Amino acid sequence: MNILFVHNNFPAQFRNLAVELAKNPGHRVAAIGAEGAQALPDVDLRRYRMPSFNVAQTHPFARRFDVECHRATEVLYMLSELRASGFEPELVIGHCGWGETLPLRSAFPKARIAIYCEFYYRPEGQDVNFDPEGPQLGIDGLVTLHCKNASTLLSLAEADMGLSPTHWQKMTYPVEFRDKIHVIHEGVDGLRLRPDDMASFTLPDGTALHRGQEIVTFVARNLEPVRGFHIFMRALPKILRESPRAQVVIVGGDGVSYGASPPEGSSWKSIYLDEVASKIDLSRVHFAPQLPYDDYVRLLQVSRVHVYLTFPFVLSWSLVEAMAIGCVIVASDTAPVREAVGDEVSGLLTPFFDPEALAAKVVAVLADPQRFEPMREAARAIALTRYGKKECVAQALEWLGLDDRRTEEAEPPKARTA
Repeated sequence: MNILFVHNNFPAQFRNLAVELAKNPGHRVAAIGAEGAQALPDVDLRRYRMPSFNVAQTHPFARRFDVECHRATEVLYMLSELRASGFEPELVIGHCGWGETLPLRSAFPKARIAIYCEFYYRPEGQDVNFDPEGPQLGIDGLVTLHCKNASTLLSLAEADMGLSPTHWQKMTYPVEFRDKIHVIHEGVDGLRLRPDDMASFTLPDGTALHRGQEIVTFVARNLEPVRGFHIFMRALPKILRESPRAQVVIVGGDGVSYGASPPEGSSWKSIYLDEVASKIDLSRVHFAPQLPYDDYVRLLQVSRVHVYLTFPFVLSWSLVEAMAIGCVIVASDTAPVREAVGDEVSGLLTPFFDPEALAAKVVAVLADPQRFEPMREAARAIALTRYGKKECVAQALEWLGLDDRRTEEAEPPKARTA
């Protein structure tokens, strides 16, 4: 079968599935992505380049859609290249978030089209206006937000099937489309992501941290309010005061992935660090930029308690990865976290806006790690059974009607060694 993936940041969520399909000699697999897309073995990757253009003359409500239409045009050129090479897809799997799936049905009217449904924007009950400290959208902002769903709705209406990684993310979509959307996570590698009692992590200053030390970790692509960075920073004075041997490692960039930008000339990191700098021992707080993946894994392997906070928004891979490694998780009591973490079973949930409660839970784990060993084991078991790569790829292949799979055997859940 000829199978095409479309994702500007390919392989992204499609990595595990694309690798599995490309291993099968009965399939010919191609992909379209933007300039930063990464090649995979046996996948014919075509990269497009977004042109420079100005949307200043476009109505504010339609500016995002204007950009998405430009992106759709570039994808259309790549589709034409593939067709000219003799590749006519029978199955197309694409992410609908950037306009790339807009031309798919017109280009390939006979193909089966599956789209990745990551998130549907709504004015309430999700990330928008969740944090009273953040900008509150007025009527114009809410209309603009509503219009952000335009290409998603068009693509979903034309698709044969949709896919969401969590049930909560599926439920953000209009009820009329939910029957079309299936829930399958992209999966995490339980063989690579596993506890390691001998793990160590080297800080940027050369200091080595080892498993068994009182290490608190916080990881986000960028350090910003949507991922609770401000709440975590406000919890640090209590954590460091009551746990004098604790070391805190914070990983993330200074940019903005989601939500509002900081005031010009500043970053969310600098704003919230300045807020608490006089109240904490800065020698025990270590910032690292976005890490190479192996270093990131080693950091989680030495962590005694891993903090994950988020608005009601897309669930981060980092949470499920930390669960697979067997971290003790302290996470915000927000959707979709509740779907992954059972309070007092596979982690500890805490109110998002209560840094004192967050700090108290972190301090408790630091002080008595043995008490929380069952949570480590439960978190890993859930990660392997519900979110394991083998299981998720198998579900996706069945969902797509491609049962001639050759999936590697994954490690079964087992207790962590002492």
